[in-house]
Amino acid sequence: MVTREDLDNFDESLDRRRRQSPPPSRRSEGQPVRRTESYPRRRPSTAAGRPVYRNASARRRREAQRKRRMRNRAIIVGAGLAILILIIVLFSTMIRGCSSGSGSKEKVSTDTIQQQSALNPATKDEAPAANTTAGNDLDPTYFKKPVIKDDNTNGVLYSAIYAWNRAGYELFGGDEERSKNYAAAINTMADKLPGIQVYDMVIPNHTEYGLPERLKSGDVVSTSQADSIKTMYASLNKNVKPINIYNYLADHNEEYIYFKSDHHWTGLGAYYAYKAFADTNALPALKLEDCTEKTIDGFTGTFMNLAEGALDSDTVHYWEFPYNVTMDLTYDGGATETYDSPYYQGASEGSLTYGVFIFGDNPLTVLKSQSENARKGKKLVIVKESYGNALAPYFTNNFEEVHVVDFRYFSSTVGKSLSSYCVEQGITDVLFANGIMSANTQVQLDSMTGLFN
Repeated sequence: MVTREDLDNFDESLDRRRRQSPPPSRRSEGQPVRRTESYPRRRPSTAAGRPVYRNASARRRREAQRKRRMRNRAIIVGAGLAILILIIVLFSTMIRGCSSGSGSKEKVSTDTIQQQSALNPATKDEAPAANTTAGNDLDPTYFKKPVIKDDNTNGVLYSAIYAWNRAGYELFGGDEERSKNYAAAINTMADKLPGIQVYDMVIPNHTEYGLPERLKSGDVVSTSQADSIKTMYASLNKNVKPINIYNYLADHNEEYIYFKSDHHWTGLGAYYAYKAFADTNALPALKLEDCTEKTIDGFTGTFMNLAEGALDSDTVHYWEFPYNVTMDLTYDGGATETYDSPYYQGASEGSLTYGVFIFGDNPLTVLKSQSENARKGKKLVIVKESYGNALAPYFTNNFEEVHVVDFRYFSSTVGKSLSSYCVEQGITDVLFANGIMSANTQVQLDSMTGLFN
């Protein structure tokens, strides 16, 4: 039987290996017509000098014709101007619409949105609006309540996994003591990284954003992850900067940000967390619209082993960047290899599809970036378990080097403490990025603090 701790320790590592002709001449308007009659060439004039016309009706006809021509020209010119103005207005509206769309909401494929909509069908009643009145979304003390669609059905409990509407949810059972223990561990490790900016990012799981409160406090029990993270952030020392990703994920919880058959978030969910980091630190965030989206169908994640037949399989989405990234991998045992992408191009359908992100769980992964936004001399270490795999590549937009350390395997393979490694490599920033389940599991905390032994 697969237990919760089995998921916490699940190893995502992969098996190795574009003439106008001139205008026609014409008589000047009002120029007298030359005549060949035998009467004198010069017409008699009145005292005022005006010519005397023999035929007054001909004069009136010419005047009427002139007026018609002037009127027709005015109508044609006016209509042309009106059409031109209309075209300009329509074109400007289209441009503004496109600019607004790309600036306020990053590109997400139709497939990505539809999968999540199918996962959480809407009820007949309109969903209540999210609480957006208090504080800034990045404030580590402010956590808004996610709006979760509910069709009023119940699911089935499979061990620690609750299956509802063809998706699996990992139940959470943290408490204040465990939350404070996590913060204490982060504080201790930060003290051993003098001169380095330390960040902490705690990652909620799908239950917090996909399972209605009706079920979390009734049919099954899953305590508040927001409360746990709030306690953790409040207990951090001043030299640790908390990264609140909770509200960014809450704003996008109807999108495909978590898998249905697996305990991880998707590449899109990880992107919103990266965006929160960039916004917190006033860094230019990578735009998905500037990237090339790739997909792999048929992902059957870790929950399939527990609730087979009750869950749908998934599609893995990832985005190739508009700049070059190389990746140096250090495998178990110390062997190294270099690749020209942070994604495993050989990933296919099955249970290991999540391994497309940085080739899965390896002791050490170093990403080197050629992004124009990468800050010169800035090097980031991400201390993570498998939740960090989908997250790490995005940081190449802002850092020249991103060193990804899996705390479960780093020490035994690299053979040195994390503090020594940071000094040797000239690391400037360290981000602890941990899933909520891992952050509340003592054996995981022991393994992480072991990086400094």
